[in-house]
Order: sequence, then C-alpha cells, then structure tokens
Amino acid sequence: MATATNLPLLRLLQLTSPSLPVGGFTYSQGIEWAVEAGWLRTAADLEAWVGDQLGSALARVDLPLLVRMQSAAGALDAAAMANTIDRLIAARETAELRLEEANRGRALADLLIAWDLPGARDWRGLLARSGSAGLAFAASVWQIEPQAAAAGYAWSWVETLVLAAVKCVPLGQTQGQQVLARLAALIPDAVATALALPDEDIGASCAALAIASSAHETQYTRLFRS
Repeated sequence: MATATNLPLLRLLQLTSPSLPVGGFTYSQGIEWAVEAGWLRTAADLEAWVGDQLGSALARVDLPLLVRMQSAAGALDAAAMANTIDRLIAARETAELRLEEANRGRALADLLIAWDLPGARDWRGLLARSGSAGLAFAASVWQIEPQAAAAGYAWSWVETLVLAAVKCVPLGQTQGQQVLARLAALIPDAVATALALPDEDIGASCAALAIASSAHETQYTRLFRS
C-alpha cells in the first residue's frame, strides 16, 4: 500500500512519465532540424545543446514559472495562474513551441478531469492553455513539494529530448543513457536557481533553439511535430 510519505512521489512519477497520453514523445523542440543542419552529430553535441537550455530556459523561465503556477493553484488564484501562463507563452519564441504548449495543455487538462482531480473541471479553460499549468495544478492537489515538482518537470523534459536525439541523430541507447545521467546531475542546480529567482529576473533567450524550431516548421521530412 502507498503510505502518506511515498504517495506524492508516486504521483509525481505518474505526472512526469513519458507514457502519459499528452503526446510529449512526439516533440523534439528543434532537435530534429538541428540534426539535419549538422549542428548535432554526436552525443557530446547533444549534451551541450540540452545542457545549455537546462541552465538558461529551464532554470530561468519554465521552472520558476512552474513554481509560481503551483502557488497560484494552491491559493485558488485564477488571476495569478492566468498571468503566469501568459508570461510563459510569451517566452515561447516560435509558433511551434507555443502550439506544443497548448496541445499538451489541452491533453493534460482532459486527463486531470478523467482522474477526477478536485477542481480540474472548473479550471479546465486555464489549464488547457499550458501543459505546465496542468502539471502545477496536479502537483498542488496531490501535495507534491514545489522543489520536487520542478525536478520532475526538468527530468521529464531532459529525458524527452535525449530520447528524441537517440532516434534522429541517431545515437545508441547506451550513449543516450550516459548523456541522460550526466544531464540529470545538472538538474538540482537548475531547480535551486529557479527557486531563488526573483520575478524581475525571470527570462532567457535561446537563439539557436528559436532558429531550429522555426526552421523545423517547414522541414521537408520529419518524425516529430516540433
């Protein structure tokens, strides 16, 4: 039986699992184009690409805003949630990245309702705008600590990109797992940065990601949606 101490952890694992039916595995966030352009050819290239975004976009945009979304959900503050979602979407630099946020948001919002999560139906309009909002809402209801929720989000994001690269570089599974292990070691620092970041310092620009994502919109052949 799940105990009071391990149930939040189990819920977090469920929320961040790639088997969750929100379509996360169908996105590469520009990696597919970066591979075709010759930017990513090796495991070292991949590690540098993902690690750079982890320390910038994740640590300084996604994770601090995720923490604020969870706080808004816990306070039942719909206005604060809406404002934070607006800020996250504004930080998505391409149409593909904004569409991904919305698609995953709608899928997760419907899943939270299917789970009978208290309040999910009332908040669906908000949660459907952002996958991060749905995760933050569920983390609040399930009493997952914000630090743990942020770490779980970061892990899921890193794993998704590494698995995408394994398919399209391609890399061997062992190489992928080695990269994943090294990147995982960077997550605690990224979470610590996010938790300490004041509102006025939230923001980052990832020019290479924006270029790759934009170019992927018209890539001739592709495996991933973005």
